[in-house]
Amino acid sequence: MKEALWWETQEDGRILCTLCPRYCRIGKNQPGFCYIRKNIDGKLYSLGYGKSAGFAIDPIEKKPLNHFLPGTEILSFGTAGCNLGCRFCQNWSISKAKLDDAQSLSASPESVVELALRHRVPSLAFTYNDPVIWGEFVIDISRIARESGVKSVMVTAGYITPEARPQVYRYIDAANVDLKAFTEQFYRKLTFSHLDPVLDTLKWLRNETDIWFEITNLIIPGENDDPEETRRLCNWVLDNLGDEVPLHFTAFHPDFKMVDTPRTPESTVQRARQIALSAGVKYCYVGNVFDEEGQTTYCSGCGRALIRRSWHEILEYHLVNDHCACGQKIPGYFLRGKGTRHRSVGRLIYPHESR
Repeated sequence: MKEALWWETQEDGRILCTLCPRYCRIGKNQPGFCYIRKNIDGKLYSLGYGKSAGFAIDPIEKKPLNHFLPGTEILSFGTAGCNLGCRFCQNWSISKAKLDDAQSLSASPESVVELALRHRVPSLAFTYNDPVIWGEFVIDISRIARESGVKSVMVTAGYITPEARPQVYRYIDAANVDLKAFTEQFYRKLTFSHLDPVLDTLKWLRNETDIWFEITNLIIPGENDDPEETRRLCNWVLDNLGDEVPLHFTAFHPDFKMVDTPRTPESTVQRARQIALSAGVKYCYVGNVFDEEGQTTYCSGCGRALIRRSWHEILEYHLVNDHCACGQKIPGYFLRGKGTRHRSVGRLIYPHESR
């Protein structure tokens, strides 16, 4: 337990949490919406500090990140709770749990970085539940990681306030941001949050930081699979972020409170990818379906297949540093030389409940 940042006391004695746009007003000895930020005797504490629901080593493509150290492994971990209420959450056993229910392990910032070093992975990911809600822990781990030469990755919904962003992201090297849909109705109805703060975070990442980021859009049948919505999303990305930000369209599978919603057909995510490419997005991928073409990185200059993938396995790797043989520079962060290929499907270090 650590005294939290980003809060103020209100006239009625409640605490206003200013970490995320939910702006919870929290009564004495009560938690906020996320479960792990609590008013204890008039001070706000981060209950998630120094706790983890488990650790695993994954291919970095699983985050998904296709242009950040492709072919390498990453140490993944999370805590409990979340500041969104997604009815389709695929990590609900963690995000909707309290710390005790998640059977959390103690983990100091130093021990997390030491674990990455011990297993010789070049980066670590804050993931499973949204790391925004344990921002204090993120800051301390990522600072020590940078000092130790380990990269830090945020896997997040991007739901954070402008006042907290610079501190939470100060030592972050890369991020994957879930842009869950492109309508306010979807965000309000299915996530109990709002769209505009997420768009604001994406613009901030692009215009005010050097953080590498990629975007994921989980496509859910009957909710955000309208081709016109996909076009609007792609056009917004092009107008506000540029044509080189990788965009991932992933397929939904029934879970949590949407078990009666069918799986997303392969054709739907493939159609979304074609819409993006036709609009001018240079790097677009599909996920949660088997599609080697949709998971391969192509040169935007000559069209050559540079990194061919099968699920999270790299089959071919033709980049030299960050260039194609034709001379085209590929945006992202790549290993020096001709890179690497891995056949890892992930390995569990300590149990966790990720689905």
